Amino acid sequence: QVRLVESGGGLVQAGGSLRLSCAASGRTFSSYAMGWFRQAPGKEREFVASISWSGGDTIYADSLKGRFTISRDNAKNTVYLQMNSLKPEDTAVYYCAADIASYRLRVGVADYWGQGTQVTVSS
Repeated sequence: QVRLVESGGGLVQAGGSLRLSCAASGRTFSSYAMGWFRQAPGKEREFVASISWSGGDTIYADSLKGRFTISRDNAKNTVYLQMNSLKPEDTAVYYCAADIASYRLRVGVADYWGQGTQVTVSS
């Protein structure tokens, strides 16, 4: 079992930045690919980014490339999402997820999910 706890969400003005963190506990964190997803009100959950177990491979949603950066620190059992140049349309609940396979995260499948953290971007 892997427990994921997100933090770092909040209210920010358009153009600002936030860094989300996801702390993992339980089974060996470094064995899992990690991902970030988001769900805006009235919309389906969408893929944001994923990172391989080693951190060597990252994948981003095309619309977010250049603004968001995913990274991980296996020594701290933590994955991060740095979000820059935030826009009101980035407002959503952001979820962290873990899975053995990166390709599964890319299509929204994961073994473990966090509870989410709210990000609100004001115009």
